[in-house]
Amino acid sequence: MGSFKGHALPGSMFILVGLWHLWSCITKYVSNPKFHRVRIWHPLPGVSGHLKYLEIYFIIIGSFVDMSIEFFYSTHLKFFVNGLLNPSHMNDFEHAGMLLMFFIFGIAVLVSERTRYLPLPDGALELIVATAFCAEYLLFAFHSTSHAGLEGRYHQLLVLLVGLCIISAVLGAAFRTSFVVDLLSGMAITAQGIWFYQIAFVLYGPMIPNGCRLKAGEISCHSRESEIRGQFLANFQLSMIVLLLIAVVVFLFGFAASRGGHSSLYKSNNESQDTKLNQNGVKLRG
Repeated sequence: MGSFKGHALPGSMFILVGLWHLWSCITKYVSNPKFHRVRIWHPLPGVSGHLKYLEIYFIIIGSFVDMSIEFFYSTHLKFFVNGLLNPSHMNDFEHAGMLLMFFIFGIAVLVSERTRYLPLPDGALELIVATAFCAEYLLFAFHSTSHAGLEGRYHQLLVLLVGLCIISAVLGAAFRTSFVVDLLSGMAITAQGIWFYQIAFVLYGPMIPNGCRLKAGEISCHSRESEIRGQFLANFQLSMIVLLLIAVVVFLFGFAASRGGHSSLYKSNNESQDTKLNQNGVKLRG
């Protein structure tokens, strides 16, 4: 069983990284569509030194802090009981192991980009982060904590979003120039972060559905009808999040294009319209 803070903290990290990915991906594409390349991380523009790698430091520090909370604070340093891993804290060990993967990813990016000791080929970083997302997927799909009922539905939908992150990362390694794949990656990461917040507010906050309650660390509903209603609301909330993300992407694209859109963006549209007019003209003359 989790907590509000336990979901809000990773949710904040995913939202910030995802939105930064979306904005960087869009501005990079509209500035020069022909030379767009998929990137799993984006440097801070116009700066040099450590500040350029702000996103990577954010991932490293954020995952390390969250991992430390899970492994040291939540377990109260009681790692073993009778020579075995403490069964009361298996949930904390699982989360710490998953966060360790994102910490390793951040370190790999930093060493690869800032030193000559890890000359990874193109697309390798995407596969590393895909591995981290796989660890997260396995955690929530085969959790030691039994997710059932209303709680189970929210975590099932979370697993789907994590799976989308895996797919987009793998596609990014395979299709290095695809703007759509790059955009999908940013949307998937952002959606996962928003959904973490949705879980925090619904299961551990003020948005818990009528007829359900949090008691003794467990989510219970008074009737089957209340549980079904709560699950329907979960599906509806995810649909609204997807629509919200589409609206955000359209707004960001339009805003970025209006401020610094490359001429080829409008040229390709004009050529497409001219082609349609010519085709119509040929048909009319025929």
